[in-house]
Amino acid sequence: MEITQIAGFLGCGKTTLILKLAEMIADKGKRKVALIVNEIGEIPVDGKIIEEGGMTVKDIGGGCICCEVAVSFGKTLVALYKQFNPDFVLVEPTGVAIPHQVKSAAKMGMRDAKLTVGSAIVLFDATRPAELLDMDMLGNLVINQVKDADYLAISKIDAVDPSLLEDIAQRVTAYNKTAEVIFISAFTGEGLDRLAQIIIAGKEQVL
Repeated sequence: MEITQIAGFLGCGKTTLILKLAEMIADKGKRKVALIVNEIGEIPVDGKIIEEGGMTVKDIGGGCICCEVAVSFGKTLVALYKQFNPDFVLVEPTGVAIPHQVKSAAKMGMRDAKLTVGSAIVLFDATRPAELLDMDMLGNLVINQVKDADYLAISKIDAVDPSLLEDIAQRVTAYNKTAEVIFISAFTGEGLDRLAQIIIAGKEQVL
């Protein structure tokens, strides 16, 4: 059971992306995909829509995965493993979660479930780079998310002038020079094949 988190600050498009990626990875039932969503101040995912797509939904309320509900996150992973044994679990943490802390929380399930903690894909909203990086407290939070990324996905590229994208990428990679940068649009589908490939390949490497 491969655990991949789709992280990033509020409003960067995590929910839309995770639904599309899950559908792509499941590939009409060829692979079993479960979603764990941990939402604070975001629009709840419609469980019925997801279940109609052949996926399993577990919504963790009551706090951030990396702090208040860390124990229940581990228990949720164990329950998913025992009840459904999905191939992939896509985790959407709250927008203020720090990826390495989410990974640590996921490892709490390793004692009772056969799982691997995969990549942290961190979304960065191309429509508001100054807001996300330059504001004092918010900037520090976003920068810490960026530093923790295994892959940096510059999101909403359909909504900005293409000439700005390279500058945005340079600003983000100043804080993380090792993560692969992927330009994505959940609206047009650009870059989503690469993200799905990364998630699937992670499991294949473990196997």
